[in-house]
Amino acid sequence: MEKRYFGTDGIRGRVGEPPITADFVLKLGWAAGRVFREHGGSGRVLIGKDTRLSNYMFESALEAGLSAAGMNIQLLGPIPTPGIAYLTRTLRADAGIVISASHNSHEDNGIKFFSADGYKLDDALELAIEAYLDRSLETVGSAALGKASRVMDAPGRYIEFCKHTLMPGVGLHGLTLVVDCANGAGYQMAPAVFEELGARVIRRGVEPDGLNINVDCGSTCVSELQRVVLDAGADGGIALDGDGDRVIMVDERGRVMDGDQLLWAIARSRHQAGGLRGPVVGTQMSNLGLELALSGMGIDFLRAQVGDRYVLEMLHARDGILGGESSGHIVCLDRTTTGDGIVAALQVLGGAIESGVPLGDAINGMDKLPQHMVNVPVGRGAQPMADARVTAAVETLEARLGKAGRVLLRPSGTEPVVRVMVEGREDAQVRAHAEALAEEVAAYCQPEVSAATGD
Repeated sequence: MEKRYFGTDGIRGRVGEPPITADFVLKLGWAAGRVFREHGGSGRVLIGKDTRLSNYMFESALEAGLSAAGMNIQLLGPIPTPGIAYLTRTLRADAGIVISASHNSHEDNGIKFFSADGYKLDDALELAIEAYLDRSLETVGSAALGKASRVMDAPGRYIEFCKHTLMPGVGLHGLTLVVDCANGAGYQMAPAVFEELGARVIRRGVEPDGLNINVDCGSTCVSELQRVVLDAGADGGIALDGDGDRVIMVDERGRVMDGDQLLWAIARSRHQAGGLRGPVVGTQMSNLGLELALSGMGIDFLRAQVGDRYVLEMLHARDGILGGESSGHIVCLDRTTTGDGIVAALQVLGGAIESGVPLGDAINGMDKLPQHMVNVPVGRGAQPMADARVTAAVETLEARLGKAGRVLLRPSGTEPVVRVMVEGREDAQVRAHAEALAEEVAAYCQPEVSAATGD
């Protein structure tokens, strides 16, 4: 069955527009509560959130819906998404619910779920919840209504967990780190983790007002972080996104370290220590330089569909422990169950410390290849990847690039566009190839666009 509401990362949209409305979220809480009750367990659900103003409304709506289904609720307050996954598992709740739209601005919001083991819900449970959304809301008897309480030590529990993901005996003493929390869920806990491990921390993005989450800060805007690192003579910078499951880093020279480079740094460190198991998993958008660098060390690399859900699925299927996306969503399954920005940053820092090198040297050995992407608008029903001319153009370009390049055509999951991406050795050549292929795709799509717009 096809899901109507759940995407690759829960349910997300514009606040006040279906399905991100108070009445829908209330019923979603009830529907999820009914499903969790049917599967038995503790009868408890955790709710955590980031710092968006709309979270007050949605937290109350979820609480009411879950109570109507007879589920008890434990409120965590603002806490990174991976912290909710961790606490769901360690507090032995039936599920954890996250209210967040990750790296999006405050106008958006979303709901995502973790199962009792700290992983995202499987398709069967999401479909079961959607089935209840088609039914009338029925409240349990008044004596069976759920109660709500607050987990007062949630921040401390998560801080301690993060600290213990570093190898024993490794600390951050003597380091100065700039930590940008995107005015999001990690604004209190992230700086505390690095400080308690011995670092001097310069804080950024730690003054949330409900509206400034991800605004000119965090992992989607690192220019100011680069400036502060250089001005302070810091040893590095760490930029989380609004819900703390992504991280981008900046080295001591102000150079940006993206998700592909961080994944390489952790993989190489694990491999050298003999702790890497299975293949490393990236996505269709991972830079070819990562694949070539891993291959040079004899490490298998696999590509999943874009989305951490698919990275996790492939890791489980291939018994791997390490995967991630270029955006900075890094999964270390030997440490936790989901992408965690703080944990990933600690693994990179720990590897550099154990090797006795500056942060920037942690990514030595991987050379990113030039990559250029063009978004081509498509009309309703357009399938350029199935067109013989487009296919021929792709095959011709792939043959020309050989093993030193890569071509990808991918429909966007969020916009009416096809993403045309080309990688290769020479930047100017890559750009020219991408533009030429995009023109071929546009030539196919143009009739569909005209028909859809009436032009």
